Amino acid sequence: GRTMLPATPETVAAFIDAQAETKSRATVERYRSSIAALHRAAGLPNPCADEIVRLAVKRMNRAKGRRQKQAEPLNRTSIDRMLTVMTPERLHRRVLEGEEGAPLIALRNAALIAVAYDTLLRRSELVSLYIGDLQKGADGSGTVLVRRSKADQEGEGAIKYLAPDTMAHVEAWLTAAALESGPLFRPLTKGGKVGASALGDRDVARVFRNLALAAGLKLPRLPSGHSTRVGATQDMFAAGFELLEVMQA
Repeated sequence: GRTMLPATPETVAAFIDAQAETKSRATVERYRSSIAALHRAAGLPNPCADEIVRLAVKRMNRAKGRRQKQAEPLNRTSIDRMLTVMTPERLHRRVLEGEEGAPLIALRNAALIAVAYDTLLRRSELVSLYIGDLQKGADGSGTVLVRRSKADQEGEGAIKYLAPDTMAHVEAWLTAAALESGPLFRPLTKGGKVGASALGDRDVARVFRNLALAAGLKLPRLPSGHSTRVGATQDMFAAGFELLEVMQA
């Protein structure tokens, strides 16, 4: 029953108090930023700059703390363990032999986590990849075009490298699923039918968690959709990469 545009500082403060009861601090901060951007776009005074809103944010920070939880990392060692029982040759052979319950989903999941680790992409960027944007090199490695990302809102695009073993997983998935165009990663029904649309970004975390559990990984927390980004970043630092090189990747 309150006016949305323009919103009063009291309305925004009450909104922050209410949302802070159930949402994470980062989510509420994002909401506040969106409200401020909407008012600026409409040429209206920004209610989020008012002291009453700042106090609401301080209340939230005192209650929740400012430290954000980092995604549980999936390092190279964990990735290799998760892929050990899912080599492209073994899984593809089982599919071609017509084994009941042929592991199409395992082929897709192996390709998904391998691509995620190599590219350091966010979950939303992973599920936005297209088959037509893949290129294979003479040595078995490949590249994939990322058409748009959080850091590239204008869609200039970026090319990401895929190692030969990652390309093998991708090709095994595409061959078994008989896919030649469209979204690279797709949902599957319980009967093994491949969907036409792209896999949902929320499904990425579920896939990572299932793989980690199946591999028997002893992790403090279950992986999230960004765990491969954190793990690959840690591996790069451990290998001696400089901060700017990691940021570029």
